[in-house]
Amino acid sequence: MNSLWVKLMGAFMLIILIGTGMVVFLVSQTTSDQFALYTTQAGQQQAVQLAPLAADYYSRSGSWVGIEAALDNPWGYQMSASGMMDGGMMMGDMGRWSGSGMNDSSMMEEMQTAFTNRILLAQLDGTVIVDTSAQWIGNQLQPDDLAKGAPIIVDGQPIATLIITPLDTPETPVADFLDRVNRSVVFAGMAAATIAFILGSLLFIQITRPLRRLSTASQGIAAGDLSQRVPVGGRDEISQVAVTFNRMAETLQRYENERRSMMGDIAHDLRTPLSIIQSNLEAMLDGLLPTTQEELTSLHQETLLLNRLVTDLHTLSLAEAGQLKLQKRLVEVGKLVEQVAEGMRLRGEEKHIALQSNIAAELQPFQADPERLVQVLTNLVDNAIRYNGDGTRVLLSAQSGDGCIELSVSDNGSGIPPEDIPHLFERFWRAEKSRNRATGGSGLGLAIVKQLVEAHQGHVRVESQIGNGTKFTVYLPVF
Repeated sequence: MNSLWVKLMGAFMLIILIGTGMVVFLVSQTTSDQFALYTTQAGQQQAVQLAPLAADYYSRSGSWVGIEAALDNPWGYQMSASGMMDGGMMMGDMGRWSGSGMNDSSMMEEMQTAFTNRILLAQLDGTVIVDTSAQWIGNQLQPDDLAKGAPIIVDGQPIATLIITPLDTPETPVADFLDRVNRSVVFAGMAAATIAFILGSLLFIQITRPLRRLSTASQGIAAGDLSQRVPVGGRDEISQVAVTFNRMAETLQRYENERRSMMGDIAHDLRTPLSIIQSNLEAMLDGLLPTTQEELTSLHQETLLLNRLVTDLHTLSLAEAGQLKLQKRLVEVGKLVEQVAEGMRLRGEEKHIALQSNIAAELQPFQADPERLVQVLTNLVDNAIRYNGDGTRVLLSAQSGDGCIELSVSDNGSGIPPEDIPHLFERFWRAEKSRNRATGGSGLGLAIVKQLVEAHQGHVRVESQIGNGTKFTVYLPVF
């Protein structure tokens, strides 16, 4: 009962049964009502045709005794009445009621009616005095029932009402017709329900099969198998769910690969300075390495490198989690750019790289965290110095844009290969694959730049061509 197919088919079959039952009931009810209306109108027509005969009978006999025989066999009554009269009188009397619609053809129809219908004769007050089925004699008819008959007129005055109605027996053509209609509707409903069941089963199988695949793949991912994928066989909503699921699985797998790679990179970058510090301290304790100022300075540099790596990891984790708090205040862009250029100039001179600044006039102060912006520009300048050689020129500039401040760091170095550009802002990604500590950093600098810029609701863009240099541009909105 927990199966989705069972639930869907159960609901579907319930709807089919209710719908079929309603259709059968409505069709049967409508058919019965319409046929009853038809038989009433037909009976009324027949009563209108027989009423002159009844009136003639009453005029001749002065009572209703024996009227049943005349009504049961109107043709016989006509022949009998003709034989008892002379020619002139017969023609005059016959004209009184034959001219009202009782010709030979209608007389034959009335003879057939007498065998298939019940003929009632009621007085003006509704009391039944004649009933060919001998069941309702003496009963009182309602005005609605009397309205279904035809009045019997004698000497211009109504004296009774003639009513013709179908017999209430299963053997009558009316009952047989209604029974056939009801059975046909029931059989049609059963056939429709069977076809709907088959088609519904096929439809629900098409729905539940991809859902089972999704369930199986989800269980595989929950168990740690991130390679699970589901086939996409269309463009409907379930196929869109499958596409979304595959995209999610790919993202999870990529994040897992990045996590494993990041853990390896962190372990590598932490192990290197720790190993140097440990080995040098052990050598000093064993007396193999003198405790000189130079050795202590080297150990201090390694601890600074280690501390910077831990700080960068902490900053990056806070930024990615959206928990990095910015201490915003009014920042003068020109002074901030000059501060970074002055602080990095000595490092550039060590590699014979010229560091220049270009600050546009009349830059308006804006709200930002100056320490984080210094970190952004420092990382970009450090990246330009680290990956370029002698004679390179690095330009640090600031200018106003369309509702923003544009800060850029450009160089005329060797440029970045196009295939490397999409990976520049990934954690621990290095253009220098050897991870040489002399030429490559921790691989976190540009990732931190991206996160800090986005924390300011800005974005960063990179442009580069092989042999023509690289340009990083930071766009910071001015609120």
